[in-house]
Amino acid sequence: MKKVGGLVGLVLALGIGYFIFKAQMTTGPAGGAPPQQVIDTTGVENDLVAIGHAEQMYLASHGSYASLDQLKQDAMTTFSDGTRRGYQYTVDFEDGQHFRVTATPTDPAKKNWPTVSIDQTMQVQKQ
Repeated sequence: MKKVGGLVGLVLALGIGYFIFKAQMTTGPAGGAPPQQVIDTTGVENDLVAIGHAEQMYLASHGSYASLDQLKQDAMTTFSDGTRRGYQYTVDFEDGQHFRVTATPTDPAKKNWPTVSIDQTMQVQKQ
């Protein structure tokens, strides 16, 4: 009888451990987004930082900011059509001294995912 009780206790402990593990794997850190969303948005943030650096280099060499097409022509970015990871990238600039690169989810599966942007301060923001 003692062996059966020990076995039942072990099965219960394993079951509780399994449910805790499963809950951790379906949400991101601190109960946040699912892992795939975290991976993709982190990739988008890295893309935006790379574009921001390309904008800074373009400003230093040309005296103004550039569109994605201009950055591609000068071989400062590798984006072919402004779309990656289910996000559409756009560059808005004004008065030659300010820019904002915005990544907007366009993939229907990413409908509720955040819009991510960066500006000349190189601060990434999620909306």
